[in-house]
Amino acid sequence: MKNTALTHIHESLGAKMLPFAGYNMPITYEGINAEHETVRTGVGVFDVSHMGEFLLTGPNALALIQKVTSNDASTLTIGRAQYSCLPNNEGGIVDDLIVYKMKDEQYLLVVNASNIEKDWNWISLQNDLGVEMKNLSDDYSLLAIQGPKAVEAMQALSSIDLSAIPYYHFEVADFAGIEHVIISATGYTGSGGFEIYCKNSEVEQVWNKVFEAGAAFGIKPIGLAARDTLRLEMGFCLYGNDINDTTSPLEAGLGWITKFTKDFTNSEGLKKQKEEGVSKKLVAFEMQERAVPRHDYEIVDASGAIIGVVTSGTMSPSMNKGIGLGYVTVSNSAVDSDIFIRIRKNDVPAKVVKLPFYKK
Repeated sequence: MKNTALTHIHESLGAKMLPFAGYNMPITYEGINAEHETVRTGVGVFDVSHMGEFLLTGPNALALIQKVTSNDASTLTIGRAQYSCLPNNEGGIVDDLIVYKMKDEQYLLVVNASNIEKDWNWISLQNDLGVEMKNLSDDYSLLAIQGPKAVEAMQALSSIDLSAIPYYHFEVADFAGIEHVIISATGYTGSGGFEIYCKNSEVEQVWNKVFEAGAAFGIKPIGLAARDTLRLEMGFCLYGNDINDTTSPLEAGLGWITKFTKDFTNSEGLKKQKEEGVSKKLVAFEMQERAVPRHDYEIVDASGAIIGVVTSGTMSPSMNKGIGLGYVTVSNSAVDSDIFIRIRKNDVPAKVVKLPFYKK
């Protein structure tokens, strides 16, 4: 089990620690609903240093990224980030990731913690272009400072205007007394804020200064459990739940990051799938009665026939109702379709809805 550079702090704060993606991670501090509310209305800080970071450098760095990712990274300019995925050869997804253009001929790929080794091996296998690859995952920490008060609370810690960083853009600048950190606005909560990438040796100083600066704004540490409810209210996919090695980006509603203006891994297969149409689709649904849908619960139609499976589900803290994502047959995927979630032999009514669940 790996620790982050801040594990001792989480333990001293009384966090409930559990194994996650091979790391000892804080799951909750004071409770999911309270932490969720802090991020929706104020400002909270997640230690997400378990995420992976790969640095790709060289004249063919873009060509390799174009080959292994589904989105079109040629549109990136320095200071911009892009959500993308790594398709496999069988029509599924190796991982989803964020691509940052750091400089000309230099890109940072941020990948899921559970897939660091898998992604590294996958990209390395296809690197016949002489691209220099560095796995920085064990050397870097990542804090996500999220919530509507994040920018105001943190502005005193940087000389740049934090409010001027648009969504999916970043700056390399000073923050909390450390030079050259990445300040990025690619939040996973839907409540604004930004992420700080720094070295492990620097993160404790950053954490302490963040909490000093945020004290007047009611800043609190937030665990991974609230991160999951926050992202689900926005309908953001979680790898291992909503997307995996067997789900295609088109089935998952990720056609918008699947660009057929270029060739990439299995682009021909995915293009064929687009032309022929998918047989199942990832949909969002709300429970019509008080009930909580859970991962792997069956989705059925009015006659009780199985039409799909729940991939993510929770009781929404913001809306106080059961919400979820799941794959269903295309004929049952239209918004307002009536479906049923099989919960302990009871078929509980639900309705397909448009994302996001949570609207500010």
